[in-house]
Amino acid sequence: MVLVSRRTLRRAVIQQDRAKAGHLVLLGPTASGKSQLALALAERRRDLGELVELVTVDSMQVYRGMDIGTASPTAEEMQRVPHHLVDVVDPWSEYSVAEFTQGANQALDEIQDRGGRAILVGGTALYLQALVDNLDLPGRFPSVAAELEAEADTALHYERLSQLDPAASQRIEPGNRRRIIRALEVTLGSGRNFSEFGPGLDTYPETPFLLAGLRVERPVLSERIAKRYEQQMRDGFLQEVQALAARPEGISRTAAQALGYRELLSHLAGECSQEEAVARAIDRTRQFAVKQIRWFRRDPRITWFDHTGDPQTVLDELDAFWA
Repeated sequence: MVLVSRRTLRRAVIQQDRAKAGHLVLLGPTASGKSQLALALAERRRDLGELVELVTVDSMQVYRGMDIGTASPTAEEMQRVPHHLVDVVDPWSEYSVAEFTQGANQALDEIQDRGGRAILVGGTALYLQALVDNLDLPGRFPSVAAELEAEADTALHYERLSQLDPAASQRIEPGNRRRIIRALEVTLGSGRNFSEFGPGLDTYPETPFLLAGLRVERPVLSERIAKRYEQQMRDGFLQEVQALAARPEGISRTAAQALGYRELLSHLAGECSQEEAVARAIDRTRQFAVKQIRWFRRDPRITWFDHTGDPQTVLDELDAFWA
């Protein structure tokens, strides 16, 4: 007789519920136009009498006070169509993948209870895969992490990880302190090897979600990124970063690494000019978009739609795809 854990049963029930609901995932690189298309599709379905809500899958739009630089939906847009997981944590707080999946699953449960469907829209690849594949994710153990951070010798940490969890150590570079400490934190805090959590990011099992990706020609995407930064600076991006930097609570390590924010914080610290900061932000965002594209291309479950030309055309195609 095979015994199935309560955790495994719960994960199976979630997958069954999601399959019945028929949620759509709209993904793609930054500046590919995902948010506006998702909004338009939700409104089109609403006009036909269907209840559709949006669930944002963005690791930075969760932070309050970081609206301009993250291209978060406006108050007017959120009034038109309900959005979930926007402005849910303070910028001095850390936010994990596990916290995201918990919040997203709660939002999906509530939407399904109302008889609706969701469009999950975003480009944070790890968040998307964790939710879509219902990954078994380790939690956080702050006291353990603090003890590990207090030890400056990364090589010592790596040696310890090699002894406790050889499989994990083989997948982590010896100099990658952040990942080594995270693996040790989970192993020591949970009592389970870090390598046991999975099934892993290189597997693509059957999923109850319908996956649609937006493809934009590289020169067009590059131009869109630059123009978006120009508009964001006119909209008060620098002032937004100044307000964050002035807060007595500070800004979390994760939030401070957000695209554009890191560069403007460097400018405010006197390390570069405003023009240099914006140029660096544009360059880093373009590099990030390439990484997103590479990540998504590995997933054979995604159906791709060209979004270089007329947005009405791709909207019609997505509408038919989600019928």
